[in-house]
Amino acid sequence: MSTLTGDEPFHADGQPLPFTVADFWRWGVANLAGNALRGWSRSSWVARAVHAPDATRVEWDAVDLRTPQGTAIEVKCSGYIQTWVQAALSRPSFDVAQKRSWHAATNTYSATPTRPASIYVFALHHHQDRPTLDVRDLTQWSFFVVATRRLNEAFPTTKRLALGTLQALAGPPVGYAQLAERVRDLELQLLQDV
Repeated sequence: MSTLTGDEPFHADGQPLPFTVADFWRWGVANLAGNALRGWSRSSWVARAVHAPDATRVEWDAVDLRTPQGTAIEVKCSGYIQTWVQAALSRPSFDVAQKRSWHAATNTYSATPTRPASIYVFALHHHQDRPTLDVRDLTQWSFFVVATRRLNEAFPTTKRLALGTLQALAGPPVGYAQLAERVRDLELQLLQDV
């Protein structure tokens, strides 16, 4: 499939209709604060930070992205503010459950549940003031980078990590400007450990 620009009209019987792909995007995927899109957009940020070679995400693939060196990365996302009315701020946590994974390149599933990525990037929207919420402002985000091996050793069967647990495991987070360097450092360490 080709990548769309947004200018393409929808059509019926060979005739263009008065709405485009960009119109759909504005209607269906414009709220980047929602849980589904929050994850996708953060994955795109990480992909850009590490210069991932894929121009578009591969839906349902076993991992979210790969670095130019081929290191598989899974991106998880959480935050305090949700798109719905909240009585109190959410308590951030991250899905780390092992799952049977589908591998797009081979169209096969893993035989057993695993964590197929080599590195996890946990994106935390640490901003807690709804009136000034701007999910596009990368200074409102913190990133924790963890080797999957370390996650597996510490929490082999854990399905969700609370923020405090993640902080104890990963150490201090980095901002977006330092994310690529943190991933590269861990990637080099993983290559040396092989």
